[in-house]
Amino acid sequence: MDNSLLPFFRPRGVVVIGASTAPEKLGYGVARNLVQGGYAGAIHFIGQRTGTLFEHPLYTDLSQIPDPVDLAILIVPPQATPQTIAVCGQRGIHAAIIMSSGFREVGEEGAALERQCVEAARAHGVRLLGPNCIGTLDTHLPLDTTFLQPPMPAAGHIGFISHSGAFCAAIIDWARGKGFGFSQIVSLGNQADVNETDVLPMLAADEHTRVIVMYLEGIADGQRFVQIASEVTQRKPVIALKVGRFEAGQKAAASHTGALAASDTAFDAAFYKAGVLRAETAEQMFDWARALENCPLPRTSIRLQAATHPSVQGGIAILTNAGGPGVIAADALEHHGLTLALLGESTRAALSAELPPAASVRNPVDMLASASPAQYATCLNLLLADETVDGVMVILPPPPMFKAEDIAEAMIPLIRASDKPVVIALMGSTLVETARSRFENSQVPIYPFPERAASALGALSRRAEFIERKRHEEPQSILPQSFRLRGSIDDLLLEYGIPTAPIRLARNADEAATLAEELGFPVVMKIASPDISHKSDVGGVMLNLQNQAQVREGYARMLERVCAARPEAQIDGIHLQRQIPQGQEVIVGMVRDPQFGPLMMIGSGGVEVEGLKDVAFGLAPLDQAEAREMLRKTWAGRKLRGFRNIPPADEESVVDVLVRLSHLSMQNDDIAEIEINPLRVLDRGAVAVDVRVQFGSFGGSHAS
Repeated sequence: MDNSLLPFFRPRGVVVIGASTAPEKLGYGVARNLVQGGYAGAIHFIGQRTGTLFEHPLYTDLSQIPDPVDLAILIVPPQATPQTIAVCGQRGIHAAIIMSSGFREVGEEGAALERQCVEAARAHGVRLLGPNCIGTLDTHLPLDTTFLQPPMPAAGHIGFISHSGAFCAAIIDWARGKGFGFSQIVSLGNQADVNETDVLPMLAADEHTRVIVMYLEGIADGQRFVQIASEVTQRKPVIALKVGRFEAGQKAAASHTGALAASDTAFDAAFYKAGVLRAETAEQMFDWARALENCPLPRTSIRLQAATHPSVQGGIAILTNAGGPGVIAADALEHHGLTLALLGESTRAALSAELPPAASVRNPVDMLASASPAQYATCLNLLLADETVDGVMVILPPPPMFKAEDIAEAMIPLIRASDKPVVIALMGSTLVETARSRFENSQVPIYPFPERAASALGALSRRAEFIERKRHEEPQSILPQSFRLRGSIDDLLLEYGIPTAPIRLARNADEAATLAEELGFPVVMKIASPDISHKSDVGGVMLNLQNQAQVREGYARMLERVCAARPEAQIDGIHLQRQIPQGQEVIVGMVRDPQFGPLMMIGSGGVEVEGLKDVAFGLAPLDQAEAREMLRKTWAGRKLRGFRNIPPADEESVVDVLVRLSHLSMQNDDIAEIEINPLRVLDRGAVAVDVRVQFGSFGGSHAS
């Protein structure tokens, strides 16, 4: 944790520079919130004239204010901000919130002014929050440095970091009507100095914060974010809403890997590696946060069970008084990667004894419309006691025979005492309003429809999966340290333990025949050209050549075909390679993302890779568990276990290649891209058949 940021979160005294007695001014709103928000530290105001403001003296100069003061809130004209920062530093104030706008967001002139602010801050040892931000909120201290209309949001356990001040303001007001509160809120603005990664450890260390949510428009330093977030998420869950998902990313046309890896793909991979849950919408982000704030996690990851312990039939139970919503819930759970629990015989028998004969005691459990508060409570208790149940969704539309609030009161003690998550799909409006208040007051997560409740259970499951993954994290393999490419690509791959098929370059037909004899028949021939990425498209690949005569004839025929198709291409000759036995084919690659570093890829190989888009990405360095998860996400990876008339191939050899290639990529930063397409996966082992390497902007490329 960065102690230089402590004054933003635990100041002994605050000074507002630019305070105003005019109610329409921001300086008035900040002063009002500091005083009326209940902050117990010293409060000082500096304005254009002397007097009083909220019974506090107004000063005109920073030198006039008494100690203690270690946080300044600046609401001054942009041109005056750099000098004001310098004066703060000279006064011994080492943290400043710049609320003024008119900086980088307005153009180059504003950006230059923002740089002056940073220079002044660094020269005088001042940390900056903003500019163009709304400040911070701490509901437990309490401390409100914003200018937003009161009241302060309810005290809760969700910490909120936002790049957008307007989004903060809207969410605070929205949350008031949704029955949840916050522990801390930090508006970052332009992030001239303090950024999202700096603030993360501060919220993680806050005793009142149980879950952290982030609205992100970008990340200042991708690799540092992953490092810090990976540490934070082992202590507390983090949810991110990263906007700009469909913005076109930088693409490299030299390979399939580069063409498929848009910038947003790197964010997905980075969040997964760091254990950050990525939400699609603001509503979803807070749906998940409320579940993570108030629910225990499933006993173990539901999806991880299915992958590693097929005999364990754990899953989610649905308890409802109506069949239709139960079906909706079952579909939604499957959509979010969850399964329905197969209830035990004793549980079904106990449910049958409690419910009418027409009720369904298989999952979903449909108690019928006549379900009473006692039946809801008894059935919920039976489901929570079942060993196959890892969590429960209770669906409560307006009951025709009873009051919804009575059903809520009957269930709440069971939910609060349970070590399994229970979420409520409370369907309706006026008829369930009192029940809504009862659940909210008891910190039970409620959602208006089963789909949103299922989404929240999915987030709980993924959080449990991450914790389980970290608990069983495998040690990294010992691999070469910074073995640089000094000879061929084959040498580099072999040094990292990645098997290759030796490849040789022939510049004429006679040389090709001689090399083929040395390699051993049958052989494969491929055109050697830096201008041709997809060789088979122009007739630049020939297979199963059995003797020297076929090689000589094939050499001439290939040159003729390729030159006709691509007369402008530079032809260096033809590569020869011993033909590898038949097996399954995958593509394995890396493209170096400018923010996050090496981005690894696995998917369906061959010529259809871009059309199929059956690919998964992960951030290097990979461990075995991460590589296996990438395989699980693709049809190419799942097919390695065999499918219909396709025999199984060596899945673990692909995992090994992925891990080793990720370390090669981490330790050779002059490689911008590397692609093995195909990696031929045999019944034992795997061989890199075709390899292409793209170096940095000054390097060029090399293919084998």
